[in-house]
Amino acid sequence: MNPGKKKDGVVLLHGILRSHLSMIGLESRFRKEGYRTLNLNYPSSRFNIEALADRLHPKIDRFAKSLEGKIHFVTHSMGGLLTRAYIARHKPANLGRVVMQGPPNQGSEVTDFWKNNWLYKTLYGPAGQQLGTCEQGPSAWNDVADYELGIIAGNRTVDIFHSSLIKGKDDGKVSVESTRLEGMTDHIILPVTHSLMMYKKPVIHQTLFFLEHGRFDHKG
Repeated sequence: MNPGKKKDGVVLLHGILRSHLSMIGLESRFRKEGYRTLNLNYPSSRFNIEALADRLHPKIDRFAKSLEGKIHFVTHSMGGLLTRAYIARHKPANLGRVVMQGPPNQGSEVTDFWKNNWLYKTLYGPAGQQLGTCEQGPSAWNDVADYELGIIAGNRTVDIFHSSLIKGKDDGKVSVESTRLEGMTDHIILPVTHSLMMYKKPVIHQTLFFLEHGRFDHKG
């Protein structure tokens, strides 16, 4: 345990159609390192991303104000876009560092392919329509990271069909290039898939390293 981190807290935000349970492994590691945690469950497919950010604000705001130190964010997939929207609308005064795992910051061609399909619309809801590379997608938000941001991209896939839709290296859902965001502090590519990256030891190591040092362990 690292007692020096007890003053800081970490907000964990899962991806679309997932729950807080997908982030429990990460949360456990953060707690062992002395961080306080807020692992949020939210209705990812019921509202658009901006509305979700507003709905989560009261809980995140209370958590931020309860901390003596910084509030950090660790996210998976769409959770990264939700964090971008949240910071743009409700930036905490004590904002610390942000680590995004597999974020579709420039949208995903997988969404482009499926977005007009009725089943996709039903399952993924309003937020699902915001995950593409089109003008409604996150690439059009024009926000620049003015905070310490580390992004982890995966380059392994077991989803041959979806990978065939994506330009360049990808994790089965998001291209490596799409994870990037202007103003980011650091970026690292790991041999992991999109859906399972948050469970992988290299991802957990790099996430903790960035929270501690403000950069990734490129020698690790």
